[in-house]
Parts: sequence; C-alpha cells; structure tokens
Amino acid sequence: MADGNLPASVDDTLALLRAGDYVADEGLATALFLSLKLGRPLLLEGEAGVGKTEVAKVLARTLGRRMIRLQCYEGLDAAAALYEWDYARQMIEIRLAEAAGQRDKEGLERTVFDSRFLIQRPLLQAIAVPAGTPAPVLLIDELDRADEPFEAFLLEVLSDFQITVPEIGTFTAASPPLVIITSNRTREIHDALKRRCFYAWIDYPDLERELEIVRVRLPGISEGLGRQVVAFVQKLRDKDLFKLPGIAETLDWAQALVALDTGALDAARVDATLGVLLKYQDDVAKIRGAETAAILGSMG
Repeated sequence: MADGNLPASVDDTLALLRAGDYVADEGLATALFLSLKLGRPLLLEGEAGVGKTEVAKVLARTLGRRMIRLQCYEGLDAAAALYEWDYARQMIEIRLAEAAGQRDKEGLERTVFDSRFLIQRPLLQAIAVPAGTPAPVLLIDELDRADEPFEAFLLEVLSDFQITVPEIGTFTAASPPLVIITSNRTREIHDALKRRCFYAWIDYPDLERELEIVRVRLPGISEGLGRQVVAFVQKLRDKDLFKLPGIAETLDWAQALVALDTGALDAARVDATLGVLLKYQDDVAKIRGAETAAILGSMG
C-alpha cells in the first residue's frame, strides 16, 4: 500500500477488495486504482444488484475510512445535499438573547449564524473534514434518480471540492474525498459529469466468478448447492423477465436455501423460494412450475 494506505497497484486493489470479500475483475480493479491514484471520481454503472454500492462500502471498510452516503432521489436539491440551519435551535437562542437584554440585530445574527447551528448534509460532511483526518469515502448513490439540474450543481462541487456557506465562509477539503458515484442507468448521466469521472460498467458475472462470490460470501454452503444455485440464476438471466436477479439476489437465495437445510435443488424447493430471488409477481408466475422444471432439467 502507498499514499496513506491507498493501493499501490492494480494487484493491490484486487487484494484490497478481496480482503473485503468483494470478488472483482481486473477491469473494475484498474478503474478503481486509477481513480484513487489520480484523485478522480469513479462512476459505476450497471443493473441493480450487481455490486456497485458495495464497492464503496468495501473500500471504506478495508481502508479504515469513514463512508458518507448521499442517496439520490427525484427532487433532491442542493440544500438536502449540502447543509441547512437548525431553525428551532436558532429561535431558542434568539429568545434567550432577547431575554438577556440583547437587542442588537447584527449581534443576534452573528450569534445564531454560527457553526453550532449548522446541520451538515453529506456533501459538506465529506468536504469539511479536519486537516490530518483521512479523507472519507463519499458514495453518491443512484445519481440517475436525481434530476438533471442537480448534476450540474454536483459537477461544480466535484470540480473544486469547496462549499461556501454565506453566513460563515468557505469550506475547502484539506484532502478531497474518495468519490464513488453509482447509476442504474434509468437515464443517461450528462456527458459533462462523465468527463469529470473515470468509468466502469459492472455487468452480471459469468458462472465461475459468481460461484466464487458465493463461496467467499457464504463459506458454509456446499460446493454442490452453490454450483446449482449459480447455474439456475445464470439460466434465469436468459429469460424475458421484468427484473433479472442480481448478485445480491443470488446471495440472498443461497443463504435462504442454506437456512432451509437444502442439500440440492428440486422443483418444489425452487418454487417455494422464488420470492427470495424474483421481486415481481409476473416474473414469479412466469417461472414457477413448468419453467422451473425445464431450467433444472437443462442444468444436467
């Protein structure tokens, strides 16, 4: 490791992720290494459940850094992402000051617009880190859910890593946060923001890598059941479903089958547990019964 325990190579990055039980391919590890090495945000795109958010969690855990998460949603604005004033406490402070005989308006403003009453939201939390404190991991999750104007604002913040609070002054990051941005690609992220970031697409893993993920995350599962689970899920991803199962669903399903003391898959057990794997009734109805039997039969 180098540069304050950041990985010194792509191999180090692979090892770092593996230490957090994350099985990555070389492409993702390379993009992450370059992002950390060159101080650029990393934009991760892919279907829901393929492990994008987990990259940030594992990075924070293995580096021993604080993780700060900004969960995006429709209508998210700068105030919710940056800061707001604690108006209730400010009003109490004003009343106490007035009761004590303080009437000077400017003096009251200086009293109430103090950092004691500033509620820091995720972006300001990530930037206003004291000097000497390791830079946090800033996860901007599901950016595609936010409105496009928020992207323009975010681009400005990520370019300068400073935020101005008019009543107090400007906060500038002593060490810029390690930024991971995720998108499920429900809409396209603007090119201007993409140019600011390094990029990696996280796809569904092939059978062997998904089996390795199951082995790492669920060491108690038998080799036979693990392979059957992954083979079944891989076959499901070839079907015309509303929501294909991601790695998260594979792990949930495998864990559920282990909890049910399942030794091997059969049609009855698969049908009984499809609700763990598939999250829409139309998908469950499409697979349950004859399709379940057909998939199991095709697995040999």
